[in-house]
Amino acid sequence: MTITDTHTHLYSRQFSEDRDQMMQRAIDAGVTRFFIPAIDSTYAAAMYDLESKYPDHVFLMMGLHPTHVKADTMEAELAFVEAEFARRKFHAVGEIGIDLYWDKSTLGIQKEAFGRQIRLAKHYGLPINIHGRDAFDEIFDVLESERSDDLFGIFHCFSGNRSQAETAISLGMKLGIGGVVTFKNGGLDQFLHEIDLKNIVLETDSPYLAPVPYRGKRNESSYLTHVVSKLSEIYGLSEAEIARITTENSRNVFGI
Repeated sequence: MTITDTHTHLYSRQFSEDRDQMMQRAIDAGVTRFFIPAIDSTYAAAMYDLESKYPDHVFLMMGLHPTHVKADTMEAELAFVEAEFARRKFHAVGEIGIDLYWDKSTLGIQKEAFGRQIRLAKHYGLPINIHGRDAFDEIFDVLESERSDDLFGIFHCFSGNRSQAETAISLGMKLGIGGVVTFKNGGLDQFLHEIDLKNIVLETDSPYLAPVPYRGKRNESSYLTHVVSKLSEIYGLSEAEIARITTENSRNVFGI
């Protein structure tokens, strides 16, 4: 059984004490494909180190995270992203998007950075990986303005309602489902069975958002098996079938 974690920050300092053991636990659990989102230029070296150590398992994205879009550094950070794409191969542009939970004052430049990186993804024929927090309408506005056949990707850590799920799918996105689906009041289990499984990919967002029974603790990719188990209940399919279909969906997005 091959399980794909489409969004995990394995380079996080929270894994500095036991990263190799954590990776082995995941691989032993069947989680063997890890897609790694960028945050800003300061994380690049750690991402490349991880890739060099696990070349058969780790696949990198590149992008500028919306919470790191700042007026005084945005141009330099976006120039770094563009230079890295010109220099080497990545598997997506991400994570990018809009976050209004931490700072609403930067909405204008967040939208600009989001749009520019969407166009970069189109230039390279790559998917986008969207971070959205308290910003569904704003994200959908940008996606609608960029709507085209070559706009596709994943709405990472999707936690919206059914209508928002359908809108995201209509705009070319698959839904990244992680630990929130196991939360008692997460809400996803109320409608997810009405969303075709072809639109779902799995993720942990490690070290964040650990699923039940680890909620509140450090998340890691091996815990994705608990998300698989929950989706097995929701869809009435075996865990092996959930793993197979969602991994195939990830292959359709990333091309590998």
